Amino acid sequence: TLMMSIKLENQVLPSHTALEKVVWTKPHTLQNKVVAFQTTRLSPLPFSAMSSKSPYNYFNLGLHVEDVATTVKQNRDALLSFLPENTSIQWLDQVHGNHVHEVTKVSTQAVVADAAISRQKHSALAIMTADCLPILLSDEQGEVIAAIHGGWRPLASAIIENTIDKMQITPSKVFAWLGPCIGPNKFEIGKEVKIKFCEQSPFLEAAFTPKSQDESQDKNQPEKYLANLQMIASLQLKSLGVQQIQSLPECTYSLGDKYYSYRSEPVTGRMASIICLK
Repeated sequence: TLMMSIKLENQVLPSHTALEKVVWTKPHTLQNKVVAFQTTRLSPLPFSAMSSKSPYNYFNLGLHVEDVATTVKQNRDALLSFLPENTSIQWLDQVHGNHVHEVTKVSTQAVVADAAISRQKHSALAIMTADCLPILLSDEQGEVIAAIHGGWRPLASAIIENTIDKMQITPSKVFAWLGPCIGPNKFEIGKEVKIKFCEQSPFLEAAFTPKSQDESQDKNQPEKYLANLQMIASLQLKSLGVQQIQSLPECTYSLGDKYYSYRSEPVTGRMASIICLK
């Protein structure tokens, strides 16, 4: 079976993972042609006085969260040491939509989109998250890659389908990796969100669990559900014909010492999921 596996690499601060590398083990062409990894809130470099300070400790990559801009840019520059030489990173201005941008040349300006694809070597694609689901894709030959910001709104607006369409490859040839996000026991949504997904397809019903009310709660309050973002994305991928799906099922909300979580801390940093062709 063609599979993808995750290799955890400890580089700083004992007992914590600073970078989670996506290691494409089969087919071997991917291992030789694709580099991908997920950052955490911990720095992958030796601790520096220039690391992001509280509440952004330590490796914030978001310029839009009121952290010190020069520190964020230094953090972003540090990522280049983990990528092939002469690689540039294309950052996105994510707006929770379903637009997919094709990167033919990296721009120093963030591109307004919630997914990006590339066929160019040394053009890295970056998705920022702090509870939303990062999704990385590649074809089995390592010729086209994609990165998707899988918040519930983009997922409900066919962002995965739009991305695979733009990649112009047969879905059965796609390899997908689903990164850490807010987990199914913490992601509370309203009934209207569940309806939006289930109107698309009844099989998505399985990704939602009614949130039980205790005796002290007002029975007239709107219905609430717990949603499983990784299951939603996985079911959508499978419905499109993608079968090679690997995930890192860690909850960003529950693991606050390792990941940023916007729902847990509204003022916080952002992580990045990055993929590029060598």
